[in-house]
Amino acid sequence: MRMRDAGPALLAPGLLFAGLGFAALLAPFMTLAANRIVAGEGVAVWRVADPVVTLPGIVALAAGLGLGLLTAWPRVRIAGAAMGLAGLVWLLSQGATVLLDGAGQYARVSPGAGFWCLLVILALLLADALSQLSPGPLARALLLAAVVGTLALLLQSGALSQLSVMREYASRQDAFGDASLRHLGLAFGSLAVAAAIGLPLGVLCHRRETLRRALLPVLSFLQTIPSLAMFGIMIPLLGWVADTVPGAQSVGIAGIGFAPAFLALVLYSLLPVVANMLAGLQSAPPAVIEAARGMGMTDRQRLFRVELPLGLSVILAGVRIVLVQNIGLAVIAGLIGGGGFGTFVFQGLNQTATDLILLGALPTVALALSAAIVMDILVELTRPIPERTP
Repeated sequence: MRMRDAGPALLAPGLLFAGLGFAALLAPFMTLAANRIVAGEGVAVWRVADPVVTLPGIVALAAGLGLGLLTAWPRVRIAGAAMGLAGLVWLLSQGATVLLDGAGQYARVSPGAGFWCLLVILALLLADALSQLSPGPLARALLLAAVVGTLALLLQSGALSQLSVMREYASRQDAFGDASLRHLGLAFGSLAVAAAIGLPLGVLCHRRETLRRALLPVLSFLQTIPSLAMFGIMIPLLGWVADTVPGAQSVGIAGIGFAPAFLALVLYSLLPVVANMLAGLQSAPPAVIEAARGMGMTDRQRLFRVELPLGLSVILAGVRIVLVQNIGLAVIAGLIGGGGFGTFVFQGLNQTATDLILLGALPTVALALSAAIVMDILVELTRPIPERTP
């Protein structure tokens, strides 16, 4: 005789997140400041607007946190997390308009600690529910496209235009566009150069053990240098090159600016590229290599037809490490005049303007997360599928 199902079980992490989420509702949801520099006054979530306006958002948040408890229904948990995120956006957009009404010409309103805590909690609930479903590469790509598209529509709609960070963006649109191009150039350009140098070096290290023993310790040493120190070392080095090498300044080489930041990122990128190229080539089973050799394949044929296809997922994993690393490290380029989103971060630190810091930090985080997801999809698509034994 079978016992009746007692109903959906509760998830232990869900209990933790729900408790933290309901506690975050008690923290200041938004802050209202007299101007962009002074510290703001915290405003509770039920006070950001009239109760008729705040009630739907609070109910959506509570429902999202509550549905996150259900372990047996991951799709319901996803819908709950999406409902909670929609409630966050609703409260933020409505609260910004109401709080600024009559607050003064220079008044600024920003998300508070409660908002950021709830955003992180709901995002973790969503990620945990998605991990239960284990979506394939295509589903993850479509989900990423949907999230990016929804975020773009939200920003274009002007629903959040009253927030202080969006006002910072409105007054710096041209500078933001230039910083975006510079940041992408630093991250992806340094990756391309490191790949052009590191991938052939990885092949040579695979073929020649003496080169491997000599090169890998040097690249490992470069990785141990702190990022800020590496950027600083590049300044006098490239300054000397610009002063002594004819034509160096005409191609953009100087002690400060884009060149030292770019070179430092390339040096940081070499170890993951070379090491993963080496690991990918070594991952080919010896029996497969012997079979290819027995078929009369040359070293070049074995490399391109056997070793590289079998090790491509490992090689792309190294590229993923470098890309995400460089997107984050490119922020430091703003400290030495290299441009990128770090320009806003360090300007905000100098002016004690938190929202100017966020103008540089938020797109950096979004770009790094998107790049990591895309690279994870590529790694999975290129991973060899093991043959099933009968």
